[in-house]
Amino acid sequence: MKTIFITWLFVLPMVAFAAGGYPLDHIETNPNDKSSLQRGAQFYMNYCAGCHATQFQRYERVADDLDIPHDLMLDNLVFTDAKLGDLMKNSMVDREAKEWFGAAPPDLTLVARVRGVDWLYTYLRTFYLDSKRPWGVNNKVFPDVAMPHVLLELQGALMDTCEDDAVGQIDTLTGDLLCGLMPDPEYKGSMTPEEYDQAIYDLVNFLSYSSEPMQLERQRLGIYVLLFLLFFFVVAYLLKREYWKDIH
Repeated sequence: MKTIFITWLFVLPMVAFAAGGYPLDHIETNPNDKSSLQRGAQFYMNYCAGCHATQFQRYERVADDLDIPHDLMLDNLVFTDAKLGDLMKNSMVDREAKEWFGAAPPDLTLVARVRGVDWLYTYLRTFYLDSKRPWGVNNKVFPDVAMPHVLLELQGALMDTCEDDAVGQIDTLTGDLLCGLMPDPEYKGSMTPEEYDQAIYDLVNFLSYSSEPMQLERQRLGIYVLLFLLFFFVVAYLLKREYWKDIH
């Protein structure tokens, strides 16, 4: 009974959050897609690394895993005086960041494990104009977020045409969007919606890799483990039959 109570104590809040949160768009990340990971690393270093560190991984490990030559990594993706073997930190001081943004930007090494890739993908695509917020933007997935929309120049501005906290509504007959996040014609981005979605996918794919760099190695070793267990099962079964033959 105690075990059941503890289980529901943790499960119920997650179920309630999932049911009441903004609907998330689903994606399937691919750690084998090196081109996507390389583009994601480029987006991360250009738009995210100034505020967010990934201090639990090293530049050299990323370069080796993503097939990026070391000299290109240092020349194009390392914007500080850090060496190739250094951890991927930045110069942001938490105390000053808290004064500027209201909260220190979190480390993003494990964010894909904590939040989930669907959450990240939807979050980075649902910033919208909100004059009531200090940075002039808000977010559907993370209401009243303190983060500015650093990718505004790429995506362009979105307007929320729904009232209050209503989720976007679609006409069931025509499929047209009745209300929701719509592009602001006065502030267009440098990317088309399709290009921006692909860029965010690449970025999230990179963050997913960062949260578990050993994912492919774990999957490869898992096959050998299962094969070993299968072989051991046969040996254990034959040994059991030998021990119990006199009893039967």
